[in-house]
Amino acid sequence: MADKTEKQDMAWRAIGGLLGLATAWGAKKVIGFAWEKTTGKKPPVDNESLEISLGEAIGYAVVMGVGMQVTQIVVARTARKRYNAWKAVKDAAREVTS
Repeated sequence: MADKTEKQDMAWRAIGGLLGLATAWGAKKVIGFAWEKTTGKKPPVDNESLEISLGEAIGYAVVMGVGMQVTQIVVARTARKRYNAWKAVKDAAREVTS
């Protein structure tokens, strides 16, 4: 039984890792698009560049940081709920057939 639990945990880790990558990529694109539409400027690529004002660099860092973290929390919690529901249905079906 421990082997089966370990395999499920490894499956969840793999799924979580892939979701994390996809979420980070998607969130960066969406936040960058929103930044461009809101400010009329492309998102700063190099926040250390002196061509970008300090306010703009800090503003973008805050927006990106908060946006990425919120997105990852929402996606991870939703995925975990779906995975647990799927696992419960699978376990219930196994009990019925046993």
